[in-house]
Amino acid sequence: MKTLILGTAALALTAGLAWADTVRMGTEGAYPPYNFINDKGEIDGFERELGDELCKRAELTCEWVKNDWDSIIPNLVSGNYDTIIAGMSITAERDEVIDFTQDYFPPTASAYVGASADANWEGGVVAAQTATIQAGHIAESGATLVEFATPEETVAAVRNGEADAVFADRDYLAPLVEASGGALVFVGPDVPLGGGVGMGLRESDTELKEKFDAAITSMKADGTLNALLIKWFGEGTQTY
Repeated sequence: MKTLILGTAALALTAGLAWADTVRMGTEGAYPPYNFINDKGEIDGFERELGDELCKRAELTCEWVKNDWDSIIPNLVSGNYDTIIAGMSITAERDEVIDFTQDYFPPTASAYVGASADANWEGGVVAAQTATIQAGHIAESGATLVEFATPEETVAAVRNGEADAVFADRDYLAPLVEASGGALVFVGPDVPLGGGVGMGLRESDTELKEKFDAAITSMKADGTLNALLIKWFGEGTQTY
């Protein structure tokens, strides 16, 4: 047991030093407009543009790594990349496992979307992405939770009648509702969840956290973060 503990400590130390040359930015690549894969097969979106600017301000060389959502925290801890920048809400439960920078996206609402205005979002079957704060919320509500690995699958479940509603970030759902031509509609109230979106880091990477916190602070101070938020989420989005 002692050997295992020492080995784990050594791994954590090695992982903490790995970013000295190149910081690996982990993201899902499947949650537009936060992050997605564009037509060229590249990671794109609000968080790609934000992350590149943060790395520039922090004078860091960065590269991007795509990782599925359901293993995104374990792969950070094990050292497969150095940050999570993937629309991840800051929660007390996650903060017990990893550390967070200050938020770069203010606390915003989650929302329900159904195929019609009378969709049973309260007591019916509600789809949510696995390991999200939305899934946790539905699990404690009066609805029946059905979980999917990707956000696209949660919306597809409503379209094909597998679920009465989907519960996700309103900012993710809004463009899908707008583009649906009435096939998808918001139902029920908005629900505030989480403490905003921040970058996830290993708890041992205090220096890296300080660098990114300083860069986020500078972007808030000079208005460039607000400009990015409006660019990707529209004039009605929450800003600083």
